[in-house]
Amino acid sequence: MEHGTEHGNGRIASIFRPDTHRARSTHMSTDTTTTLTLADAKGVGGRILRGIERVGNRLPHPFYLFLIIAGLVAVASGIAALLGAETTDPATGEPVAIRSILSGEGAVYALTSAIENFVTFPPLGLIITVMLGIGVAERLGLLKAAMRGAVLAAPGWAVTFVVVLVSLMGNLASDSAMVILPPLAAAAFLAAGRHPLAGFAASYAAVVAGFSANVVPAGTDVLLSGITTSAAQIVDPEASVSPVANYFFMATSTLILAVVITVVCQRYVEPRLTPYEGGLADEDASKPLEPIERRGLRIAAIAVVVYLAIVATVLLVPGSPLQGEGGQILRSPFMTALPIFILFLFLIAGVAYGLGARTLTKATDVPEHMAAAVKDLVPFIVVIFTAAQAIAWFNWSQLGLLIATSGAQAMEATGLGGIGGLLLFSLFCTLPALLLASGSALWTLLAPIFVPMFMLAGIDPAYVQAAFRITDSATNPLVPMNPMLPVVLGLLQRWEPKAGLGTLFSLVIPFTLVIWGVWLLQFLVWGLLGLPVGPGHGLELQ
Repeated sequence: MEHGTEHGNGRIASIFRPDTHRARSTHMSTDTTTTLTLADAKGVGGRILRGIERVGNRLPHPFYLFLIIAGLVAVASGIAALLGAETTDPATGEPVAIRSILSGEGAVYALTSAIENFVTFPPLGLIITVMLGIGVAERLGLLKAAMRGAVLAAPGWAVTFVVVLVSLMGNLASDSAMVILPPLAAAAFLAAGRHPLAGFAASYAAVVAGFSANVVPAGTDVLLSGITTSAAQIVDPEASVSPVANYFFMATSTLILAVVITVVCQRYVEPRLTPYEGGLADEDASKPLEPIERRGLRIAAIAVVVYLAIVATVLLVPGSPLQGEGGQILRSPFMTALPIFILFLFLIAGVAYGLGARTLTKATDVPEHMAAAVKDLVPFIVVIFTAAQAIAWFNWSQLGLLIATSGAQAMEATGLGGIGGLLLFSLFCTLPALLLASGSALWTLLAPIFVPMFMLAGIDPAYVQAAFRITDSATNPLVPMNPMLPVVLGLLQRWEPKAGLGTLFSLVIPFTLVIWGVWLLQFLVWGLLGLPVGPGHGLELQ
């Protein structure tokens, strides 16, 4: 990425009031060369960000990263087996010897199980299934219309809160929320006579830093739960972590963070912005919904209510086949099939909206939109192939069990288990989260090590997953390697043409720090009170 020539006092000095803020910024175009975007950032913070960007730029593509890890696993297993390393199976108490991938047996396993490792890797089927529905809802216009309608229909006194709340729920639209919601928020603020950059920054912070928070299970929940399940099965082959394993915690977080981000925006960021003198950058974004769009939303809402009512009736009727033994809901066929119900939720809502808004013109549009959604997942599928091999080798060699038991023993010796150990783990995730833009790729790396380790210390894997999601999500706006940064900066420049990367970081950092701090505090209180993070998932394993 190339730098512009405007430095000196930088654009921040003209955006923020001179008596309250001083910073420098650089300009970043959408060029994707490897020049550092933060080469001219000053001070200690600038040096830290430059270092993170430099290291991050040198990381290989995730496909090769997992390939390298698979090679390291093979070498480590060979050395450990040569040294006669072994551990104890926590379930049976029997000794377990480390097996070498580099042996004849290991080579046969690697070759004969490669396809099975790939196609049975839990996140693969789960995320493709859910995205079939979300893709239809997004491409038929439902998600954008719903978010735009909620933001622009908010009364003046509630604009900030509604903008932030809708943005926090933007992960339903995945990364597209980054380019849909901040411009809408800026337009809504300007229409209300307020500074558009404040709306843009608050929305962007909510979308990116609050990515994990939502009151509706999304693709992220499905993907991460699949990875966590794979990691948990290193210790317990029957372990299962459902897509709603963090629902209680994340749903509550959504409301807490909405209030916090609103306060930061109105009490700290917006008062420090100089009066806005530009024009309206996006007239379409500020226009109310068309009558046909409103009709589509009404029909979609009715369809969703009817669908949920039918599902609830079938689930709760006595003797329902969707219930588990003794009428249980938490451990039942319904929970196992939850991704399918989420698929149909988005599919029904999207088709209903498309019919009402006339964005669905022919029956073949639905499978075509599904195909387009899967096409968007191709890079993820490619990476999953090598990731699945690395994790399978890690498990088969018993290295995962060896590291988990050793780590659990160390935790027990130091007394760093429980909520305190989880907080330390969350903070530990900071550096790798800043270096690796993909949260799912990072969790794929960390989960096989830390989930079994905490499980052997008696901690539910859903709590470990929640601890990871806090830091991974909160630090998202500070990741220099985020491929969406050029796009987001381009959108920001529609409102402030001379804005640079320093402008974006300076606007978002106050939100990021507060979100992170409040989220960690909520997690601490949650753990001290022993509250479940999701249905059937408390702090300690049952």
